[in-house]
Amino acid sequence: QVRVEESGGGSVQAGGSLRLSCTASGRGISKNAMGWYRQTPGRQRELVAFINSADRTNYGDFVQGRFTISRDNSKTMVYLQMNNLKPEDTAVYYCNMNVVVGDQGYEYWGQGTQVTVSS
Repeated sequence: QVRVEESGGGSVQAGGSLRLSCTASGRGISKNAMGWYRQTPGRQRELVAFINSADRTNYGDFVQGRFTISRDNSKTMVYLQMNNLKPEDTAVYYCNMNVVVGDQGYEYWGQGTQVTVSS
């Protein structure tokens, strides 16, 4: 069974930093793309950052150099370093993983971790 689990959320003042971690477990997941999305009430889930199987990264426009996504050599953990946080970054952050096994694609989501930035 494949699982994706986030950790590292919390509360911070504006200008502060947080580091989110995501751990994926299960069989056949080494070739994957992983990333972070976020969602606030009443709004669609939006891309924060993504890293593909070739370690190419993509960021949401609002990031503007404040966040950095990285992963470990096992390709089963991904991190999101968030600096210079703003109150508008307050959201539930979800880890996402896409895996291709043979000719079949699979998508997995974590339960989410709350990030709250106070002004």
